[in-house]
Amino acid sequence: MAETENDIITAVRSDGGEGDQYEIHHLPFTDEMRKEYTILVPNMLEIHFRMLIRVLKQAGYNVELLTNTGPSVVTEGLKYVHNDACYPALLVIGQMIDALNSGKYDLSKTALMITQTGGGCRASNYIHMLRKALAKAGYGYIPVLSMNLSGLEKESSFKWSLPTLRKAIAVLAYGDLLMLMDNQVRPYEISSGDSANVVTKWVDRLCSDFDAGKSLSTREVRENMAKIASDFAAVKINRVPKVKAGIVGEIYVKYSPLANNDLAEFLYCQGCEVMSPGIMGFMLFKVDNRMEDINLYGGSKLKFSVVKILFDYLNRIEQILIDSVSSHPGFIAPMPYAELKQLVKGIIGWGSKMGEGWLLTAEMIELIKEGYSNIICAQPFGCLPNHIVGKGMVRKVRTIYPDANIVPIDYDPGATRVNQENRIKLMLAIGRERLEENGK
Repeated sequence: MAETENDIITAVRSDGGEGDQYEIHHLPFTDEMRKEYTILVPNMLEIHFRMLIRVLKQAGYNVELLTNTGPSVVTEGLKYVHNDACYPALLVIGQMIDALNSGKYDLSKTALMITQTGGGCRASNYIHMLRKALAKAGYGYIPVLSMNLSGLEKESSFKWSLPTLRKAIAVLAYGDLLMLMDNQVRPYEISSGDSANVVTKWVDRLCSDFDAGKSLSTREVRENMAKIASDFAAVKINRVPKVKAGIVGEIYVKYSPLANNDLAEFLYCQGCEVMSPGIMGFMLFKVDNRMEDINLYGGSKLKFSVVKILFDYLNRIEQILIDSVSSHPGFIAPMPYAELKQLVKGIIGWGSKMGEGWLLTAEMIELIKEGYSNIICAQPFGCLPNHIVGKGMVRKVRTIYPDANIVPIDYDPGATRVNQENRIKLMLAIGRERLEENGK
């Protein structure tokens, strides 16, 4: 058994006094654990994560995607995470502890995996909050594995190999394309389920290809993406006028149905076509930030050169995705990252990179330009970075783009779903009036 690194933490009572003490066991996740341990992974993007789990298994990790939802997740989160803490942290930790309580797993052979951004966001500290929560819940012996590209948690970090990183990038790109095309086909399909069938077909095919080391080269990605776009274009549709709604915001709340009360499905049931910018733009943003830091503040030229190689590779994959969508009239492709970056020039600085940074503002403008002017900005209550670059930029965006119909929605344990959905319905009512008046 690996040695543990222990800390003592003291709970604080509501009256300000000290409560019980808990011992945190920092049990490293070792290579020997790969074969024996089941690693629980929180869910976020359904299509992407179905493929990502397959890639992680190929890397030798016995992973399982958590799908447990319901009030117990929030209840467990509130037990062990302060309600003023980041809502995504509360949900992720609540989902994990709820799973551990379920009796489904051999807890002596169970581990948890969590991502770390490494940036100036509370997300970098989720792992420490999780360990503290586990200690309080009596699960301090369960190891936590960090997935990051920032050199954090060296003893308990997911070991990235070049082939695994290549597969992960392919997963993000293919997932973005499938999500993008499904969002533009599903609202108009004549036979319900046709679009979902295309998604399932390609997720299964790509996972099989990943097992065999296929569908990863630039040539194969180009061929597959062209075929994926053609399959969606072949679905029979009736493109009647619909309100076009966009979703932006903090990455977890934007993408996770658990966090946003299944926002995309709600909008679909309201008769909308939904557009949610893909995760490739966020990945390019995170990589670009490393280079921008060096440009603004100085740094290693060697590091800049290495990061630039990854940045250029991501740009090539993104361009393939854009070309595959653009080849079919009637479909809207995402803007290239370089154009997205120029959208905010003179509006918000490129050095604004906490949380989703200037990218969130750029995504709102991109959606408006592409016809999705009815926008929900989904953010955790109290998330300072996103309140600045999201909610804080709404007035500026409306000044430049008067047709922008944007509603910021806060998500936290105290916010009721009814209130959130009523505010969104008011925004959609304006969208329907404009659709009737202007046809868009």
